[in-house]
Amino acid sequence: MGRREFTRTLAIGAAFGAEKTYDVAVAGAGVFGAWTAYFLQRAGKAVVLLDAFGAANSRASSGGESRIIRMGYGPDEIYTRWSMRSRTLWVDFFSRASSALFHRTGVLWMAREGDANAIQTRQMLGKCGVRFETLDEAALRDRYPQVRFAPKMWGILEPDSGALMARRAVQSVVEQAVLAGATYLQEAVVPPAGKGRLEAATTKPGGRIRAGVFVFACGPWLPKVFPQVLGKRIFPTRQEVFFLGLPAGDRRFAPPALPAWIDFSDERGVYGFPDLENRGFKIALDQHGPAFDPDSGDRVVRPEGLAEVRRYLGTRFPDLRDAPLVESRVCQYENTSSGDFLIDLHPEFDNVWLVGGGSGHGFKHGPALGEYVAERILKGGPVERRFSLATKAEVQKRAVY
Repeated sequence: MGRREFTRTLAIGAAFGAEKTYDVAVAGAGVFGAWTAYFLQRAGKAVVLLDAFGAANSRASSGGESRIIRMGYGPDEIYTRWSMRSRTLWVDFFSRASSALFHRTGVLWMAREGDANAIQTRQMLGKCGVRFETLDEAALRDRYPQVRFAPKMWGILEPDSGALMARRAVQSVVEQAVLAGATYLQEAVVPPAGKGRLEAATTKPGGRIRAGVFVFACGPWLPKVFPQVLGKRIFPTRQEVFFLGLPAGDRRFAPPALPAWIDFSDERGVYGFPDLENRGFKIALDQHGPAFDPDSGDRVVRPEGLAEVRRYLGTRFPDLRDAPLVESRVCQYENTSSGDFLIDLHPEFDNVWLVGGGSGHGFKHGPALGEYVAERILKGGPVERRFSLATKAEVQKRAVY
């Protein structure tokens, strides 16, 4: 199906989708909602997927150019194994969908001597059978002369990891779900009221979506949809991303010369991407920014943020310190108190699932998470305690990196 036919399919869904009753309605066509809908549709369920602004839109946490997929998670085996599963599912999906949206750049972890998280990451990668290399300071300098490493730094290279082209990847998952029979509607769901069993959800155009099960995977909008339950348990924060132009003809900062990278030798958790598809060198700080409203928040980067990035570049990538800013983006994390995902039934509705809390690291896990949510809906069974609503506190104390 070409793009024109796909667009026409969406238009037909918008016109007629609300006239039927679905097995499952999924609100939110970001990476979590899209993969959940995809797996449920492939299981033979009648699924409707809705999004107020469109799949992977510019306000969504799943929007934007690229996301790192890496296996390393310190001592957190559950996330390492979910990353492994997700990488397999992403690669298989892109192969079947004929979409070249995974760049196997490798992912380089930079660490200080004695860094506990890096040491635990290396141990867990070994335990889980992930292919990796340990690089000492000399090896780092020899392999990546375009990077200025501090004395006694060392690194871990995951050669099979890399970058996902985020916005297009999510839209491809939605497209394949529609091709499999799912209905897609660009409509906003009104926050449900009452308790017990939700029979139907109302959309802002005035439609009604009837379904046996509802999944709300609304990302940073979850606190707005369920303010009493999640208003103090999901924390959307403002995050700035920068793309810098490379010197003409300089391929030192593009694959395969440079992998995606995460610098845990810097307490700000700086990370970045090589020049992918000629969009520039991407860099961001993995720090929780100020509180942010996904509807009305200002999406223009601050001069102070760019200045901080340039100071970092002067230390680690000195040849890019004065590189021109060619693109920038303000998005948001939707953090839980710990950084663990939220996957649980609503405490007052027995057929409403709450799915979110990507917390800045969730995109890569979309396939494994969607598969997991679909299995809970189809087969039942307890939810991993770390994902439960009961473990989500009202004070942030990040534990997942």
